[in-house]
Amino acid sequence: MSAHHLRTSVAVSDIQRAVEFYEGRLGLRALWSGPSARIADGGRVYESGGGPALNVYQSVTAGTTAATLATWYVDDLDGIVDELTAAGVEFARYDGIEHDRKGITDRAGGGRIAWFRDPDGNTFAIEADA
Repeated sequence: MSAHHLRTSVAVSDIQRAVEFYEGRLGLRALWSGPSARIADGGRVYESGGGPALNVYQSVTAGTTAATLATWYVDDLDGIVDELTAAGVEFARYDGIEHDRKGITDRAGGGRIAWFRDPDGNTFAIEADA
């Protein structure tokens, strides 16, 4: 399996609301739009890092996990957090973890990390090594 590309899939409850978030706030570009199960326009594939990376589809299972579903690895964590905050993305804060004023915290093993959620509560992270 290590020779093949991997794409993460995320369930959302309302594809149009998800499009507003993923395209409008995160600035992701849709490479494909089409059916998902029985929903005519219920799916999107978004580009990240130069290729297809994120499959978003409408499903009744949306937001049912508290786990981080995907992580973006960036060079300028502060700059990306500032851009997303300006676009209306709210960063999560967890009890028992010390966050700076932007919502960034030290990452286990070194580096820094910040988490945010989409409108369905799906959790994503942004990490940097410095």
